[in-house]
Amino acid sequence: QVQLVESGGGLVQAGGSLRLSCTASGSTLLHMGWYRQVPEKQRELVATISRTGSTNYADSVKGRFAISRDNGKNIVYLQMNSLKPEDTAVYYCKAYILATEFWGQGTQVTVSS
Repeated sequence: QVQLVESGGGLVQAGGSLRLSCTASGSTLLHMGWYRQVPEKQRELVATISRTGSTNYADSVKGRFAISRDNGKNIVYLQMNSLKPEDTAVYYCKAYILATEFWGQGTQVTVSS
């Protein structure tokens, strides 16, 4: 089946930047996305991107985050700028085709004040 491998998480100061990467293997997929989750809260959408490059963002990250993909390498990125403490979460990569979903293991992003 599809396997997703994430990297790029870490600890940054407020106002700093990070870039997350997710490599997908095992299938050609139509869409990919990034989600995040904090303890005792549900996982929430951050951004999605289709294979043609159409993007969608959560209101909370518009203007600060950018999702992109390299179709040749089958990698999706999440560039995170102007990070805030409220962005602290475990970030998960998702690959999906209609109702079929595949998830990465998650990578921790911590933003200190």
